[in-house]
Amino acid sequence: MNNPPVSAVPVPLNLSELLARLSRELKINPNGAARALELLDGGATIPFISRYRKEATGAINEDQLRQLEKGVAYARQLADQKATVWKSIFEQEKLTVDLAARLEKAATLQEIEDIYLPFRPRRRTRATIAREKGLEPLAAMILAGQTFRGQPADYALKFVDAGLGVASPAEALAGACDIVAEWVSEEAELRRRLRQAMRQQAIFVSKKAKTGQDEARKYEQYYEYSEPVARIPSHRRLALNRGEKEGILSVNLALPPGLAEKITESVFPIELRSVFRDQFKATLADSLKRLILPSLENEVRASLTEEAEAHAIRIFPANLRQLLLQPPIQGRVVLGLDPGFRTGCKVAVVDPTGKPLANGTIYPHEPKRDWEGSKKSLLAMIKRYGVSVIAIGNGTASRETETLVAELIAEAAEPRPAYVMVSEAGASVYSASELARQEFPDLDVTQRGNISIARRLQDPLAELVKVEPRSIGVGLYQHDVDQKSLSQTLDSVVESCVNYVGVDLNTASSSLLNYVSGINKKVAASIVAYRETNGPFKSRNDLRKVPGLGDKTYEQAAGFLKIPTGQNPLDNTFIHPESYPAATALLKLMSENQPKSGKLPPPTAIKEFRTQALTDDHKLASVAAQLGLGPLTLRDIMDNLEKPGRDPREELPKPLLRHDILKIDDLSPGMILTGTVRNVVDFGAFVDIGVKQDGLVHITEMSEQYVKHPLEVVNVGDVIEVRVLQIDQKRNRVSLSMKML
Repeated sequence: MNNPPVSAVPVPLNLSELLARLSRELKINPNGAARALELLDGGATIPFISRYRKEATGAINEDQLRQLEKGVAYARQLADQKATVWKSIFEQEKLTVDLAARLEKAATLQEIEDIYLPFRPRRRTRATIAREKGLEPLAAMILAGQTFRGQPADYALKFVDAGLGVASPAEALAGACDIVAEWVSEEAELRRRLRQAMRQQAIFVSKKAKTGQDEARKYEQYYEYSEPVARIPSHRRLALNRGEKEGILSVNLALPPGLAEKITESVFPIELRSVFRDQFKATLADSLKRLILPSLENEVRASLTEEAEAHAIRIFPANLRQLLLQPPIQGRVVLGLDPGFRTGCKVAVVDPTGKPLANGTIYPHEPKRDWEGSKKSLLAMIKRYGVSVIAIGNGTASRETETLVAELIAEAAEPRPAYVMVSEAGASVYSASELARQEFPDLDVTQRGNISIARRLQDPLAELVKVEPRSIGVGLYQHDVDQKSLSQTLDSVVESCVNYVGVDLNTASSSLLNYVSGINKKVAASIVAYRETNGPFKSRNDLRKVPGLGDKTYEQAAGFLKIPTGQNPLDNTFIHPESYPAATALLKLMSENQPKSGKLPPPTAIKEFRTQALTDDHKLASVAAQLGLGPLTLRDIMDNLEKPGRDPREELPKPLLRHDILKIDDLSPGMILTGTVRNVVDFGAFVDIGVKQDGLVHITEMSEQYVKHPLEVVNVGDVIEVRVLQIDQKRNRVSLSMKML
């Protein structure tokens, strides 16, 4: 081995240095980061650490914790890959001091891959065959460029060997050049520089594929299209990928003419005095065209796609979070309508707890067109069950059904109900699921979706957790991105939302419980089974009786599981049972008159104590120390005592309730309307203004100021005022603006 390194294994990952770097990037305390990682490695969940271990971590928030977890996971993956590559090269007896140093320095998986490329076990190539013919020494002469006398054939003649399959000097030179081409293609520095050039100076070029059929002409803008790689936005990258996948577009990357050759010759200079200069120049061109550029184009496009997908996946969580945290409409009897044409509109009435009271089908549209009979049936249900809100699914026939509902509301007796358009994305997925069959074993699959639509209005979070997150339909190109990564990201959003809101231990479904910190599907099912057998939980401590729910799960989950009618009023707060002794001592400190009948002191009494005893950080720290708590935990306990049973969604704007309807014919430029944001994407926001199609507020129409991304201005569920800019009745498109309102 040439200059073997001191060790046969690389230096292990320096966790302290890694945490120091991540702490700087995330702007968190290094000691807190170390403690957070220790908790994560010990099986603690991010919601638990974020809410109940603030003293240990320095109040690192959920987003920072997820980034910390991701950064450490990547560093560990990098270290594992280094060790694998190090071992492989070492066992080949080719690991030099220089190679070892480059491996140690590599900061990305791509850098490690480039270093390993020449040493990776090879498939049988033209270069492999040439090596078997003994042509490697000739290849080394060509690459070195230090042979200045004679002709190439003179040197190649020595390698002619019929037994090895080399019949002539020309064949020897061709085989040797194949070996050189492969060596050139495996040079890490050349690949790095060409990769960089592709990302900074290449252009995306797309044309209509000769055999592609685009009847809807949805890819028309890409038939003759080019845009610099460095500037193309993520949504256009994904659109190009989709058009190419569907066989409609032909897409490639194009470097400026001559740039690849210039870069290659700067890494592999052509010695003009060499007798092999012509062969070497031709070999460089061959290596570029046949081996390097196709490989790098695939690699760079894959990398650009990965970045575009990562960006798209980052948009999904923001939209999904807002959708899940829509304020519930509580205490209302809701009529859910799942619109349809031929098969009719499915109807369900649910009571304020979500229990179905009635269901049926009406046929107001084609082919039966029983408009008046449908209105009569709905009005009878509204009167009989006291319906105050109608939830209409926003799928097929939704606007036609909305017209029906607007008419019947005008004819209904006082108090007249209102209506809301509700996203029905994923309702059909839920209807056919095993969970839906368990909930409604006696109902047909077509009669389950309307119940889900009604419940989505009553409690969006509790109902939407029953649907696979990626089927909920917020974001852009959800079917084009990496599904595993999307699912992991969206699952973490659902987990965050469920634990942010908390759940009622005595009413939560197993689907909802499954997202509570520390609880898996098996434990969630055990909780529901225990509840059905033994009746409602009377205290959080009863959780310990649930089979399969151990101490660790109890620690992680208990604070997020609320019991509004429990024996201990603290069970209806986010105060963790581990802090009950301190909370009880705090209540004694506040007043000698303890709350009677299992009630907490009124919020006014708690506010008064806060105003008098916790006026500054010094007093807060003093009281916290007296109770054996940290100041951050004491603040949280005070917040929860002041607002027991608080649902953070109550502070958000309520859904927009409507009583009448607009048609696209009713719109005119300049009209001011109120609408609900349904989806936010890179180029704007889609807003439900009560006509057949959602209107689009383009990013350039969101503010007089520059807007980097629409999420800076609006979120899913926001109720906003918009001005009509343009109406395209032919294509059912409405352009909206938020400017100058």
